[in-house]
Amino acid sequence: MHSRIALRIISPVLLLAAAAAVGGPQEDIAGMMPGLTPEDVQESPLPGLYEVAVGSQIVYISADRRYLIKGDIIDLSSNESLTEARRNGLRLAEVAELDESTMVVFEPEEPKHTITVFTDVDCSYCRKLHREMDQLQAAGIRVRYMFFPRYGPGSESWKKADAVWCSEDRQAAMTMAKNGGEVVAKACDDSPVSGHFELGNRIGVRGTPAILTEDGALMPGYIPAPELASYLERG
Repeated sequence: MHSRIALRIISPVLLLAAAAAVGGPQEDIAGMMPGLTPEDVQESPLPGLYEVAVGSQIVYISADRRYLIKGDIIDLSSNESLTEARRNGLRLAEVAELDESTMVVFEPEEPKHTITVFTDVDCSYCRKLHREMDQLQAAGIRVRYMFFPRYGPGSESWKKADAVWCSEDRQAAMTMAKNGGEVVAKACDDSPVSGHFELGNRIGVRGTPAILTEDGALMPGYIPAPELASYLERG
């Protein structure tokens, strides 16, 4: 499954399977590894190299199966990473598969931009970013929170995330939790925390906050509201 393969680093299983795969039609390549589809394999921008993508993780394999490249392809004429541009698109596609109703959304009166923030309620910089919610909202920035308890299942942060989701007023509960307050809520069956956590791992979240922009860029760490607004305005 993708969630088992695309962890925080490229899995050795992906590397070995990809190396063995190249040389046949996309369907045959996809068949070499559980969870891969033909859409996960395509020709790269460089002749003779194939791209294999799982989640937003990408490796390149030479057509003769001899060489595997883990790194970015840079277009020197534009100084642009073609690999990162591809990752951006893959991240957006992954997140788009998730229903927004599973997120905690803070909506400004006149939204101009949307960011998706992977957050841990106990993370100090996540709390710092949340304290600037009024500034973000005033700048027309719509914030979609997804849960990413850094210490994983069973951690206190995970339990707090579940409590936030199971609260009647999730926005108020999120704010209370990030202010250090105790959120008390009855357990519910529809918590999305596990799905959010797996998705974060697939798209390369390493810590929190992790801010996914409208163009698919994944920005790690806290960014002050004015700087974030300026970045989004520049597009």
